[in-house]
Amino acid sequence: MSKIWLEAAVNGPWTRKNQPAIPVSPEEIAADCIACAKAGAAIVHFHPYDVNTGLQVDTTDAYAEVIERVRAVDEKVIIYGTLPMSGLPNVSDTMSPAQRFTHVKGLAERGLIEWSVVDPGSTNITHDAWIAEGREGFTYLNSESHVRYGLELCAEKGLHPSYAIYEPGFIRQGAALHRAVPGCPTPLYRYMFSDSLTFSFPPELYALEAYNTLREEEAPGTPWMVAGLAVDIRPLIAPAVECGGHVRVGLEDQPFGAETTNVALVEEAARLIEAEGGTLATPDEVRAGLR
Repeated sequence: MSKIWLEAAVNGPWTRKNQPAIPVSPEEIAADCIACAKAGAAIVHFHPYDVNTGLQVDTTDAYAEVIERVRAVDEKVIIYGTLPMSGLPNVSDTMSPAQRFTHVKGLAERGLIEWSVVDPGSTNITHDAWIAEGREGFTYLNSESHVRYGLELCAEKGLHPSYAIYEPGFIRQGAALHRAVPGCPTPLYRYMFSDSLTFSFPPELYALEAYNTLREEEAPGTPWMVAGLAVDIRPLIAPAVECGGHVRVGLEDQPFGAETTNVALVEEAARLIEAEGGTLATPDEVRAGLR
């Protein structure tokens, strides 16, 4: 059985209003990333915050501060951030591709990252509870021009695209656009499930099989992972391990208001992976798998 990649997504864009236990300050975020790496996560993913406003902030320096704090303790773990997410209260939906990826370019030029989010499609994001309240969700926009720019930047800087697959069509578009950018490193296809947000599928076996069948048709042999937002991903850990897939957990992905910690989620996922006969990959084994 191949080594299983375990990723920890420590906070996400939700703010403490929706997810009170997330780390927010650079010190808190770095500490959680380091602790998750020690617990077995080969990959850590984070969103930087402005501690004064409590909202996500997307400057190169904000990302760099967290990464440098982690690197001072752990030189091996794969660490990467995110992008400005249209639909959030402090993010314009009129940003150019170059503006949106400014910090990615800056971090790559400083040698601080080896992966970048490049989500190959757009989707509406709303919650069952919001619908019941009459509250409107938002549209997560990733126009084709943004996806192309992100993939071209990944090709230029040698970054692996991290694809969040919010809908089946994201696989088709992600694979087609990747083929159109010569020299772009291998993407990771991260299937996004949810119990309460109304995109994609719930975390059911039929859905995993559908995603896997489509990905193998469009991008054979590429690495994939089960993950999601507002989801309990545990039912899919065993089938993912059995099929040679990988796993993401963390407070970003938990149902809102989760009363747990990132380290506890990583430790539980590691136990479930090992109970299925899986062995956790080291960061260098992840790098080798992507090559």
